[in-house]
Amino acid sequence: MAEAERIIGTPDSPQAGAGPEQDGSARPQGRRKIAVLFSVAAFAYTLDLVSKLLVVAKLEHHAPIDIAGEWLRLEAIRNAGAAFGFGAAFTVIFTVIAAAVIVVIARLARKLYSLPWAIALGLLLGGALGNLTDRIFRSPGVFEGAVVDFIAPKGFAVFNLADSAIVCGGILIVLLSFRGLDPDGTVHKD
Repeated sequence: MAEAERIIGTPDSPQAGAGPEQDGSARPQGRRKIAVLFSVAAFAYTLDLVSKLLVVAKLEHHAPIDIAGEWLRLEAIRNAGAAFGFGAAFTVIFTVIAAAVIVVIARLARKLYSLPWAIALGLLLGGALGNLTDRIFRSPGVFEGAVVDFIAPKGFAVFNLADSAIVCGGILIVLLSFRGLDPDGTVHKD
């Protein structure tokens, strides 16, 4: 039985057939994936934070800037709700949800052996941290702050880079799930 698990792999040893128990390579590879996750998260978070600081300093209380005619513009707004401005009365709930997502991703990171999953979860983590930072530190107060949105495509909701990271991470997770790739690096066929 132990030999079969070594050959086909288990969730605890996703490096099947490579003998990670013998050469200790599973731990360093897992650590590298965790480093990728947190690097992607830090990059997404930093881009979001810097963009929002620039928008608040240079664009808020000014006329929108057209980027691609009327199709795309930069327009600073404050959004107390979720996507498309829904649920403005539930800002505290969105804050709790964002915090819960961060905790779940941090816990899942311990079992992460897949590079694509590390990237997807890093995008989700960075985006969640970006919007959570707004909800905690922006007016009207702690856990009730409005998120700074500024990317305004014609006929669509205004959003920010954190929202983009969350959506891209979510799409990547759906694609990975359809392909049968699990966060621990195993592939399953349903």
